[in-house]
Amino acid sequence: MKTILQKHINQNLSFLKGKNLLIAISSGIDSAVLTHLFYQLNFSISLAHCNFMLRGKESKKDEQFVKELGEELKIPTFTIQFETKKYALENSISTQMAARDLRYNWFQKITEENNLDFILTAHQKDDVIETFIINLTRGTGLDGLTGIPEVNGNIIRPLLPFDRNDILIYATKNKLHWREDQSNSSLKYVRNKIRHKIVPVLKELNPSLLDSFQNTLENLKGSQQIVKDCVQNVSKTVVSSTNKELHFSIPLLKKLSNPKIYLYELLKNYGFTEWDDICDLVDAQSGKFVFSKTHRLLKDRNVLILTNLSNIEESGVFEIKENITKIKYPIKLKFDKIDIPFDSKNRQNNVFNELIFDDNNTISIDYDKIKFPLTLRRWHKGDYFYPIGLQGKKKISKFFKDEKLSLIDKENTWLLCSDNNVVWIIGKRLDDRFKVSKSTSTILKIKL
Repeated sequence: MKTILQKHINQNLSFLKGKNLLIAISSGIDSAVLTHLFYQLNFSISLAHCNFMLRGKESKKDEQFVKELGEELKIPTFTIQFETKKYALENSISTQMAARDLRYNWFQKITEENNLDFILTAHQKDDVIETFIINLTRGTGLDGLTGIPEVNGNIIRPLLPFDRNDILIYATKNKLHWREDQSNSSLKYVRNKIRHKIVPVLKELNPSLLDSFQNTLENLKGSQQIVKDCVQNVSKTVVSSTNKELHFSIPLLKKLSNPKIYLYELLKNYGFTEWDDICDLVDAQSGKFVFSKTHRLLKDRNVLILTNLSNIEESGVFEIKENITKIKYPIKLKFDKIDIPFDSKNRQNNVFNELIFDDNNTISIDYDKIKFPLTLRRWHKGDYFYPIGLQGKKKISKFFKDEKLSLIDKENTWLLCSDNNVVWIIGKRLDDRFKVSKSTSTILKIKL
């Protein structure tokens, strides 16, 4: 096994050579063998063990086993204890998912803090077929049927060429020590039911099951690559990028042979799970949307707009003090104070008119009509202003509707206010109360 692994590393994982590796070790046979093999091959390794505190004294004994192994091999060893059930409850996820999140987040933290290059896990062939069956029973796409990737970012699984029997033979031959997790025999877990009830029957039907399954995986991966190439070509015409958003053309999506499948492939990396709701967006009215934990997909006329939630800024208030000449955050504005000599002729000629000739991105206001600090904020329900050129006040929500602004446009609109009175819907309309008049002695020109 050692010789085969060395050859596999030389051919497929040569980038591991000379690197600092972190081995995720549970104290079970798989990770014990992984540790022994890489120690024997003279790699620079450290150990990381998570105590999820799910099995009382047994969990503590697993942790102690790993610490003693680290001392015996004289290699750095990291251990941590997690309140896994509490974390699962707080995040409304299963205990197994909580353990996964906790351990991988911690592994990444260790690598960053200790200048380690890769994380090694002890997954092997039997784990792959178990995961395949789990995903198959839950419903999945090609990604869920193509097995556990050998390389996933900085996470490497070098034991995938071996099965559970190979590992048992190696451990026995080399008189290795490990601890048996009694929960691995409990049939209350889905994986264990598959491991102990389903896979043995499949192996009885086909003694070469793992090899045959490996061939099937390679065929599926080939098909997966064809799908990726096709989706990539489609995305060049259907998807466009603008202002940190992705826009998906609905008319072009509808022309595809199977819009639902293409939507899945185009959006699967953004954390969505409600695929029926996403498909319904195509024919929904503008303003409807679906959330994932990280993104929002919004229907806006003839496009679906994908936005990262971190880019949808929370409402906040930003002060602008007197005599400020420019700001860069949350938007870029330039301020120019201009004094006008009191000269009736000057106020009636083109010189004065040129001073207040503005466009949507520039305003001129009467300096004496504003109160500092000015503020920048998002619009709120019930906000109103007095649009320049019109009689009376108007709700900003009605102004947005008349301007046919999308939800995205509304979210990206800022208000410049004086004493909480709207001075300017930035980039769109000035408030009549603050306009320059013939009696104005000082102009404040603001440019977006």
